[in-house]
Amino acid sequence: MNKKFFKNAVLTLALAAGIFSANVVDAKPITLETQGSYAIGGTTIQHDGTFSTKNFLSPEGQKAYGDHAYVFYQIPVNAKKYPIIFQHGGAQSKRTWESTPDGREGFQNIFLRKGYGVYLVDQPRIGEAGLSTQAASDANPWAGNPLYADKTLFMLSRVGLYDGDTPRVFDNAAFPKDAASIDQFQRSWTNYTGELDNDLNADVLAKLFDKVGPSILAAHSMGGTIAWRTTFRTDNVKAIVAFEPGGTPFVFPEGEVPEAEKATFEMLGASAMAVPLKDFMKLTKIPIVLYYGDNIKKSSELVGPDKWYTELDMAKKFVATINRHGGDATLVELPKVGLKGNTHFLMGDLNNKELADLVEQWLKSKGLDK
Repeated sequence: MNKKFFKNAVLTLALAAGIFSANVVDAKPITLETQGSYAIGGTTIQHDGTFSTKNFLSPEGQKAYGDHAYVFYQIPVNAKKYPIIFQHGGAQSKRTWESTPDGREGFQNIFLRKGYGVYLVDQPRIGEAGLSTQAASDANPWAGNPLYADKTLFMLSRVGLYDGDTPRVFDNAAFPKDAASIDQFQRSWTNYTGELDNDLNADVLAKLFDKVGPSILAAHSMGGTIAWRTTFRTDNVKAIVAFEPGGTPFVFPEGEVPEAEKATFEMLGASAMAVPLKDFMKLTKIPIVLYYGDNIKKSSELVGPDKWYTELDMAKKFVATINRHGGDATLVELPKVGLKGNTHFLMGDLNNKELADLVEQWLKSKGLDK
């Protein structure tokens, strides 16, 4: 098969699949040293009784496996010393990092091109780690199918609003506005197959860091609380890059938990929890950066901007507390540094390469790009 024919065949397949973008043709190949996947952590439970081949569909005498994480990794040739382990947010999966709603490269490929090994994680009881030893309960609204939440999640993610049944992306949002991209975004949500347990998530993520060795932790949204707690369980987190952490508690030393700013819709307000000072101090031993996007403001009508106003306020208190205890934490409000229009899913926005460059510059400033 000649090269011209092969290139045209790839282009034809991409167009036929409806996923064509300039990256398919123009991007240079990524050369990998290795890639693979595995489960890490997890538990089993034994069902009473005796297994019988005559009733092989019965649970009697059989084990259930679950509560592990699923990990997919890629290591480029001549990789930098510290890989990046990517932790997704709530009702999401490793897909968060793979590609953008309009088919551009996601952080997975962007950081591979920058020379970092990447590890994409599906946290326990979701995505490709869907096996669980505990059934989901009605307490988690994202734990079943069908998942009637397109308008809710669209608004909470600060992508825009709905006019009746028609989604409308905010005019200033750095988010693709075509119907196909919005459809891809709505199809990225992932329901939980068991109870949401962020201490379990942190336990398993810490096991991954202990297996991989010293690494950088990147976390999104509800993954923030998992990131903070992971540092309590392993010494292998070299830095944390957090993209709009929130939706689950920020951590503070006992006796130093601040009052939360109230959201107009109080159930959506930011939250905080106390942890022993000896645990919290581990957050002061590594560099941490938090990035927040646009359209964040106090509002009596706009659910997403108002919710994230309270989260941003709590994040500022979190950063100030770390630094007061001698740490190295930075909060970056992207509009103030010239990156405008970012939604809650800023790693998939139209300016995601510029955001990745900011992250790379920060890692370089901390000596983590070798």
